[in-house]
Amino acid sequence: MRYLVAVAALALAACTQQGDEDAGAGDAEEQLYSDPDAGALTGLTTGMVRDAAGLVTEGKVYRLGVVSGPDTPAFGDRSYAMEIIDLGTFGPNKVTGNDDRVTTHLGIGTQIDGLGHIGIDGVHYNGVPRDEIVRPDGLIRYGAENIPAIATRGVMIDMAAYRGVEVNEPLDSFDAADVQAAAEAQGVTIQAGDVVLIHTGWLNRIDEAELFVSQAPGINGDAARWLAEQGVVAVGSDSASGESNAPDPDGVFLPVHATLIAEYGVYILETVDTRELAADGVHEFFFVLGAPRMQGSVQAIINPVAIR
Repeated sequence: MRYLVAVAALALAACTQQGDEDAGAGDAEEQLYSDPDAGALTGLTTGMVRDAAGLVTEGKVYRLGVVSGPDTPAFGDRSYAMEIIDLGTFGPNKVTGNDDRVTTHLGIGTQIDGLGHIGIDGVHYNGVPRDEIVRPDGLIRYGAENIPAIATRGVMIDMAAYRGVEVNEPLDSFDAADVQAAAEAQGVTIQAGDVVLIHTGWLNRIDEAELFVSQAPGINGDAARWLAEQGVVAVGSDSASGESNAPDPDGVFLPVHATLIAEYGVYILETVDTRELAADGVHEFFFVLGAPRMQGSVQAIINPVAIR
């Protein structure tokens, strides 16, 4: 946690310094990432980062990740196992140490879905065929190690509060009109470059593992398309699915994943702990994430940070 706070502080200081220099020189905003494989993150600019850094007024830091472990509810047969290795005793001062070995799927707990996770009929974002990115020993393109650092404005839309409940009902489905109405009621305008987090209170039911994984409320394909059209770079929620588990009326499978990742290159964040943000009524903040750079991975376990 101290490492994440330090990273966020350094990012804020760098952004503030750069903002002062740019303001004095009157330079135009610069695109942060030009590689098309970065997906929607190519829409981020230095100005967006400076503006997001300016949202920090209190210095309060929110940890948005949950614990990943053997009991964390996960999709399908995903599993987690940790082994601690005794390194023994060394030297005249009898230094002792421990090492670790973890065997896990990288889609357990709070996670980011990379652009190699979902395609449509074997075709991934930007029309890239599956056989050009996938190898049995890891992705050779769109691996999560290539996800750029994200430092931008974060927005939390509290769908539970909008519906007047602490936790949304199982299989609740929110379309574009629902998201827009909730955002307006909470005084938030969704903008290009945003990371949008949907709060449903669903993490309050994480101890009900089967229900938590299979019956989640969340946005549907209509809302996903509208969010992507606003130019957002990532969409997250406090559920394991990242979208409503309600059946799609047109029979589409994983409509939010297919729309955001495969069509628009927008990253999905799952099982994001938005409870503290919701309790404090925080709807916009500085969002910071450096995804772990594990070569060839489809997704990554993460612990993003919100700063207000």
